[in-house]
Amino acid sequence: MNLKGKVALVAGATRGGGRGIAVELGAAGATVYVTGRTTRDRASEYGRPETIEDTAELVERAGGIGIPVSVDHLVSEEVRALVDRIRDERGRLDVLVNNIWGGEHLFEFDKTVWEHDLDNGLRLLRLAVDTHLVTAHHALPLLIERPGGLLIEVTDGTTEYNAQHYRNSPFYDVAKTAVNRMAWAHAKDLEKHGAAAVSLTPGWMRSEMMLDVFGVTEENWRDAIAREPHFAISETPRYLGRAAAALAGDSDRARWNGRSVSSGELAKEYGFTDLDGSQPDAWRYITEVQDAGKPADTSGYR
Repeated sequence: MNLKGKVALVAGATRGGGRGIAVELGAAGATVYVTGRTTRDRASEYGRPETIEDTAELVERAGGIGIPVSVDHLVSEEVRALVDRIRDERGRLDVLVNNIWGGEHLFEFDKTVWEHDLDNGLRLLRLAVDTHLVTAHHALPLLIERPGGLLIEVTDGTTEYNAQHYRNSPFYDVAKTAVNRMAWAHAKDLEKHGAAAVSLTPGWMRSEMMLDVFGVTEENWRDAIAREPHFAISETPRYLGRAAAALAGDSDRARWNGRSVSSGELAKEYGFTDLDGSQPDAWRYITEVQDAGKPADTSGYR
């Protein structure tokens, strides 16, 4: 996972998976541009404490170079200016991670399209899909200037799983399956330029927001298992980050072009672990244990 001299853009790196990816790319030696809408001077509608400056500092502590840039990825001019800055300052882009989301407070569980708030649903789709396309439009021309570039589209669920399961609501379902398909489509275009696109999903991720939902911290997260036994399969955002870093550091990364993969699958392929030394394989667990209605038991799954 030696990425020294490489330049990465993690779009949507304020918290959660984006932060985990940025830190691990930095730990591998990369220069990482971290973007988002929450800064120390301006809060987003999330109203949360995490900022892009915090993420950049974590990248630096991990051994990389972290550069925070305030960007709304729905605003084409802001994304264009970001890419122009990367070109001027670094002259290259080796890894683009499209992790923009921002829909946690917008989707409603188990609501039909006619029951779900329409404005929130449409806003969710714009944040989850349009942002990725806007960013790809502006950033991919720089990525393909050098052979070997990598685009990682981050979503929730593998293509196989999402094709067979209804994901919470029509809006959430469309958003997450669209990103899987987006990576596949970009792969068709990028392979002509010696670049690759991959769809990457975490398992049940212990993001800052998820920990807050259960009223726990990373230090005592296992206390939440009493409330939700299947939470035992959960993983840290850094596990997803190590998956992204492993892809970026693989000289034969083109073999993954167009594929949908999970953090657990890549851990087995590359041999990395989560921070506690385990290798949670959440999507196999979700299919074989949780969805099958079996009692929670992570034996053989982490």
